[in-house]
Amino acid sequence: MTSSQDALREEVFSESSSGSEEEEEQPERRTENDNELRPENWQIHKLVKYLKAANQTGTVLILVAMMDLNLMEETCQLAIRDTGGLEVLLNLLDTGHIRSMIGSLKILKQICHNPQIRRSIVDMSGLQSIVKILDSTSKEVKALAAESLANMARFRRARRTVRQHGGIEKLVQLLGCIPDPAKPSTSQEMDVEVARCGALALWSCSRSRRNKEAIRKAGGIPLLGRLLQSPNENVLIPVVGILQECAVQESYRAAIHTGGLIKDLVKNLSSNNNELQMHCASAIFKCAEEKESRDLVRMYKGLQPLVSLLAKVDNKQLLAAATGAIWKCSLSPENVAIFQEHEALESLVDLLTDQPEEVLVNVAGALAEFAQIPANKVTIHKCGGIKPLVNLLTGTNQALLVNVTKAVGACATDKNNMAVIDQLDGVRLVWSLLKNPSADVQSSAAWALCPCIENAKDAGELVRSLVGGLELIVKLLKSTNEEVLASVCAAVAKIAKDQENLAVLTDYGVVPLLAKLTNTTDDRLRHYVTEAVSRCCTWGSNSVTFGEAGAVAQLVTYLRSGKSIHENTAVALYELSKNPSNCIIMYEAGVVKPLIHIMGSDVKEFQEAAASCVCNILQIPQHPPRN
Repeated sequence: MTSSQDALREEVFSESSSGSEEEEEQPERRTENDNELRPENWQIHKLVKYLKAANQTGTVLILVAMMDLNLMEETCQLAIRDTGGLEVLLNLLDTGHIRSMIGSLKILKQICHNPQIRRSIVDMSGLQSIVKILDSTSKEVKALAAESLANMARFRRARRTVRQHGGIEKLVQLLGCIPDPAKPSTSQEMDVEVARCGALALWSCSRSRRNKEAIRKAGGIPLLGRLLQSPNENVLIPVVGILQECAVQESYRAAIHTGGLIKDLVKNLSSNNNELQMHCASAIFKCAEEKESRDLVRMYKGLQPLVSLLAKVDNKQLLAAATGAIWKCSLSPENVAIFQEHEALESLVDLLTDQPEEVLVNVAGALAEFAQIPANKVTIHKCGGIKPLVNLLTGTNQALLVNVTKAVGACATDKNNMAVIDQLDGVRLVWSLLKNPSADVQSSAAWALCPCIENAKDAGELVRSLVGGLELIVKLLKSTNEEVLASVCAAVAKIAKDQENLAVLTDYGVVPLLAKLTNTTDDRLRHYVTEAVSRCCTWGSNSVTFGEAGAVAQLVTYLRSGKSIHENTAVALYELSKNPSNCIIMYEAGVVKPLIHIMGSDVKEFQEAAASCVCNILQIPQHPPRN
């Protein structure tokens, strides 16, 4: 494939949409009756025929007559195309005659609601003509052209065409037409309309990654920030629509934060317009990935309005946006405390049943964060939230499963909750998710198993009751995903506390797999590998096998890595040092000096582990401690 083909391929794939919308090619749908047989289509045929030969005055009159037809009816739309009307309407845009251009655009903006008409216009290079007249001297022409583009740019090729012909820059300029309230003028109403239509068009165009970048580079964010202060809801909706569409990009989130736009987004959460509320909540949902934005939402008192939106259970789009914003804002514990003042947790638990998956994903995500606070785990139990959470473990939506397992795992750290989870067969359901093809689901399930095993009444027997469960855990140590490996190592460390289960893990080959993982350079994975190694050393000749597999020398290198893993490494080395051959390997690798430093740890367990390891090494007479 040539470099030019590569560039084209990248260009096409960059036009990805974040929403479910019409794609590039669709088979044409025809009505059962032939369009040409309908009386109104004979009328369209005559009007198009006259339009082709009319002078300027006649053209305007014919266009007025066409506007009297039901242009939103598909048969009329297709009849205009099939009789050659599209070419004529597009040609009128190049005449420079303002009234003809206005009439043509008024028709085009309606009929291009039809996907087939949109594609036909793009095929005829009609978008180029519409983009060209965005800088017309007539404000009405500019507004109508922008509104037409808003309707046409609903598929990738159209969005790409608008950008490639300079349309993004021109549309951004239209945002600057909004009048200054301090300087009233007679044309303010038309200026507002131009800005509104420009925002509508950019909203449609912003569904492409490259267009998002083009809007930002053209200076769109400051203008959007200015428009965000408008009292006109018809302007605010597309403006916030652009922001929530673009906020998937970190650069936009940073600009929204630094530009002070969070304050206005919060302000409009209290609007009486549900659509505006929904887009504002959705924008906050995406911006709240960053702590700075979450803090601003709290500072501008936006948390209580978000909780209030949970009452609008009949509006599922608004509910999804509000629960999403609450989920992300709850990543900050300070926000969770305020949410609780307004009884958000109780409202969220009520939403665990009979809701669309999009809402459930967000609710489960929020509950996982709320449950990090011990008192909230108790509240979830009292509100009856454990059972619906466990029921959701049987779903197939991967994003939902990730969040539900996080919530179940967080709740399982409370023994009363764990008793309910166990009674509902929740541990088996979580364990079964280790078979899910998604690495995210696998890791989330493995993390959830850790507190379940830790707090189960008879953890050893519970694990043994899961047929094939231990074999599955060991197989996951062959994963190539570091998060899966870290979570599974953490689970192995919990399982291996039971000697009978450790024996089974050993039979399935857990030791050589863990030994192989000691080669990792990722400190987070190292932390959990050392925990698993420590536990597994307590059975049979496992510590000897670790030494023979080269794990001991690798673990010594951990002491030259980040301090966060030194203490866990000391514990693992102590368990390994119970075998004399491992002590020789440690001594020759220079382990004594760093272990002496760890003896100064504030944690008694780690002090003792380091000291005991050094003591075991000193007992090897062939190797006096000269390092």
